[in-house]
Amino acid sequence: MQEQIRQFLDFLAVEQDYSENTIAAYRNDLSQFARFLARMESPITAWTEVKKDDIVNYIMHLKEREYTSSTVARKVAAIKSFFHFLLAGGVIGEDPTATLESPKVKKRLPKALSHDLVNRLLAEAGKSSTPKGQRDKALLELLYATGMRVSELVLLNIDDVNLTKANVQCLGKGNKKRTIPIYDRAVQALGEYLQKGRPRLVKDPNEKALFLNHRGKRLTRQGLWLIIKHYADEIGIGSEVTPHTLRHSFATHMLSGGAGLREVQKLLGHANISTTQVYTHLNSERPDEVYEESPSRAE
Repeated sequence: MQEQIRQFLDFLAVEQDYSENTIAAYRNDLSQFARFLARMESPITAWTEVKKDDIVNYIMHLKEREYTSSTVARKVAAIKSFFHFLLAGGVIGEDPTATLESPKVKKRLPKALSHDLVNRLLAEAGKSSTPKGQRDKALLELLYATGMRVSELVLLNIDDVNLTKANVQCLGKGNKKRTIPIYDRAVQALGEYLQKGRPRLVKDPNEKALFLNHRGKRLTRQGLWLIIKHYADEIGIGSEVTPHTLRHSFATHMLSGGAGLREVQKLLGHANISTTQVYTHLNSERPDEVYEESPSRAE
């Protein structure tokens, strides 16, 4: 795959006369995309194997890592140009980006759920007493209790959770660890999952991952997103929910409840407080952005 990237970069340099800085940006963007494909649960090792869904998942990954909208748009543009090159050269027979819309660059305030809808979402996950239901209840409670990124939650190991001290340690951006307190309801859900649910899901006694899929392996980011989407669909708000919705809701509710900006910045793992300040705008300037039930959903 790297060989095709090299050929594309040569094409940009010789045929398109692109600057060294532009070519370096393309090299970085495409190499990052190739690494993402290689690290997927089912690794992709040839460009002919790439589907539109793989690129959509990559865009989701970039947003989860809190890349700016302009950066995501640039990376997607690089991928599109690359696949156009591969199609023109006969390397691939179909362009997976042909119907892919470019991400909108306009910065939007994050949308949070109301307290009532968060409670309904968590309650929906808690309806089943199966190992899967216990897992789903625990992971959704933990997401809302901590404001963690989805990517951070799936990387958690059993040893990262301390139910006695009611906290969890997660590895964030830049490999920086932070300790986040968790409320009693999340502690209870995690305790039930660890005692009853996880032992019935695990296959390998040496598996360290906290949250497991049906094969007993570490739950992936994509798998976790599908779980969130399932319960959101069940209560009729699927179109309003993204992988970051519970993180946004956590931050918004913390600030509206009186928490300080620096405290929320620390809990969210934001390097710059300006990122956290978006939520103060959400509370003071755009209260309508906190999603509430419509009359049809309140029945």
